[in-house]
Parts: sequence; C-alpha cells; structure tokens
Amino acid sequence: MPRPRLRLHRTRDGIARATLANGLRVVAREMRASPVAALCVWYRVGSRNEHNGITGISHWVEHMMFKGTRKYSESDLDRLVSRNGGVHNAFTWIDFTAYYETMPADKIGLALDLEADRMVNACFDKRGVERERAVIFNERQMYENSPGFRLGEEVRAAAFRVHPYGHEVIGHICDLQAITRDDLYAHYRRYYAPNNAVVALAGDFDARDMLTQVERCFGRLKPAPKIPPVTANEPPQKGERRVVVRGEGDTDYLALAFRAPAATHEDYMALVALDSVLCGASGLSFFGEGASNRSSRLSRALVDSGYAADVGGGPIPTIDPFLYGLSATVMPGKAIGEVEGRLWEELERVRREGVTLSELEKTIKQTRAQVAFSAETATTQAFWLGFSEVIADYTWFTTFLSRLARVTPAEVVHVANRYLTRDNVTVGCYLACKDHQSPKAGERPDS
Repeated sequence: MPRPRLRLHRTRDGIARATLANGLRVVAREMRASPVAALCVWYRVGSRNEHNGITGISHWVEHMMFKGTRKYSESDLDRLVSRNGGVHNAFTWIDFTAYYETMPADKIGLALDLEADRMVNACFDKRGVERERAVIFNERQMYENSPGFRLGEEVRAAAFRVHPYGHEVIGHICDLQAITRDDLYAHYRRYYAPNNAVVALAGDFDARDMLTQVERCFGRLKPAPKIPPVTANEPPQKGERRVVVRGEGDTDYLALAFRAPAATHEDYMALVALDSVLCGASGLSFFGEGASNRSSRLSRALVDSGYAADVGGGPIPTIDPFLYGLSATVMPGKAIGEVEGRLWEELERVRREGVTLSELEKTIKQTRAQVAFSAETATTQAFWLGFSEVIADYTWFTTFLSRLARVTPAEVVHVANRYLTRDNVTVGCYLACKDHQSPKAGERPDS
C-alpha cells in the first residue's frame, strides 16, 4: 500500500490531522477498545447558506444524496452497508450537513468509497426530486403538528431580521413548492466538494493507513470554485420582542430566546456553565434545549412549585452568534404570564446574587460526566471531531472540559448580565385554544 503523499500531523491529545491537496481536511482518532470504525463526512452547508426563495434546499439535497449514483444505486447504499454489518444516516443543521457510517473496522473502506462517490456523482433524477418534494411536504406538516415547532419557528423569525439563522432547516412551504431540480443540482455542485468538507474518523485503525485510504478515495476529486461566504451580520437587538401563537391543544408553552455568542466566543463556556446552573448539567449537544434536572434552579422554581410541568434550556454551538433558549410547559390552571414572571425572577436573582463556587463546581462536575457519556463511542467521537472542525477546529471538542473547569462564578454573573436581559430577549407564547387572553403589548407578565 503506497504511503500518503501528505504529512500526517499527530497532536499531543492523540488526534491525527491532514489536509489533502484538493482542500479536504481529515481528522482521525485511533480507538482500540472494539473492532469498529466510524466515518462522518461534513459539508459546510446548512440553512445558514440559504436565503428566501431557496430555504430548505440544503435539507432537500441531503435527501437526494440517498438516491444513488451510477456506481451505487439507491438500493445498493442500504444493502451494502447493512450486509457488511454497518449502519448509516445523515442530518442537516443550520451550519452543516453530515453523513455517517459505523462499520466493522475492516469494512470502513466501503464507507469511504460510498461517500467519495456521492460527493461528486449523485443523481438528481427529476422523478426522484418530485418524490422527495412530497416526502418533505409531509415532513414539514408533521413538524407543524407540534406546538413547539410552530412556536420556535416564530421566535427565530422574530429574533433574526437579517441573518439566515432566522428560518428553520426544513424551509418555508412556498420555497419547497418552487425549488426546481436545477436549483437542487446547482446547490449540490456549489457546496459538495472536497475543499468544503471534513472527513472525521474514529475507531480501530492505524491513522497513517487510514489516511492512505482516504487519499485513495478522495484525493483525485476536484475542488469547487471559491465557496460563497455568508456575510450577513445581524444588528444588535435594542429591545424586547414578543410573538404569540394560537393553536389547538390543552397546554400553553413559553419560550425565551436570548441572542447569544458564537461557539468560539470567549463568553461561550461561561454561558454553558450558567445553563448548567439554571437547567442542570447536560452533555454536548448542538440542538440545545435539553431537559432540566430536578435539582436545577429553574426546576425548583417552576416545576417543584407547580407552575410548569417541565423546563429546559441550552446554548447551541454555532459559527455565528445564535440564541440561548429557555422553555417551559405551563401547568393546567396556571397563567403563562405567571410562569414567565417566576422565570424572570430566577434570572434576575442570578444576575443580582450570582452563584456560589460550590454550586458551580457541582454543576461542572455533573457536566463532565455527561460529556464523557455523550462522547465515549467511535461514532460519537467521529461526530464531535468533525463537528468541531466545522464550527472552529478539533480543539474546540478536545479542550471543552478543561475550558469549562476554568469558568469562575464572576464569569457566570458577567454572561447573565450581558445576555439574559429583557432588551436582548424574544419571548414566545403558545396559547392553546381555550379561554385565554394574550398579554397586552408592553405589559409585563408579572405585573
């Protein structure tokens, strides 16, 4: 087997990295605990790279990537992976689209070949496009059955006036009706290229041999022209924003979304620590909005007192500044304004009184355990290594716990006062179709 032409750089934390001549970045971690290997191919394209008229196109392209190539038909993809003892899937998010396979270690070469092939040879058959249009319509309608989705969509749209983070990954229905096969193919050719991708691997392999395989499969692929940058810069928010959504059901929901820093900002880890105090420790998550544990401040204030059935929150690591969200399910017989008032009381208490060192150390210790649990397999290691390379670089993941451990109570108070303010929030109320009246404009829910 020929040796790779490029130098493989091994870091002190056991990560191997390389960049191919065509711009493809490779990051790998050897894990010898079990004879499996995971591959995750990340493309720097998501709803962040869309605009009105083509919202939802990145997610739709992801669907089309499972329709096969000339080399591997749609049925071949499932058959070959499953026959060789593997699993595969994909997902689209606001900053990226990713495809992954977890295979027996000696079969990972098949996954590399499948992914390299569809990076440049995916079929966009017109009939397949129309079938997926119907599938995505149904997916959108399924989401709309959820009060949480409908409320979240309105909150994000109100929170962002300029940046494409303001629309959902699934896209607007009018755009899904109008997007053509040529639109989809052009989006694919623009963003699916080695110079806009990261290959992340973890498992039972030798990193140098793995780079040889990666280079053999991906090294001859041509890079795309310069990828269009996202230049939208959301202006500062200068006052509270509110949205009210009415719909069927028996339950009201409350959502607070605070404009928050990007994952690489110096305040981000303090915000993670603050969330652990408010909502309870959680592992790494790019979706945010984790469930609260019963010992957290907001759970004690809202759930134990009978105001909310549950409460949760979480910062989402993103390339550009996004949102820190808090949400509550209102208990029957309680007014949504009362729940919001109690929530604000807790936020103001943190800003005024801060947190104790023992409280912070306890939540950080719990978070460390959750992070270790959420990144213990080859699949999750490949996921987080690739994710981190997309939003920053791999050290965002490998130094996460050490950076979190350095957060001080003063830094937690700082981010609470900087971000969790009424002038920096978008409040969303979902009012079930009952005998309800929404809060009047300008009226505080606790007045």
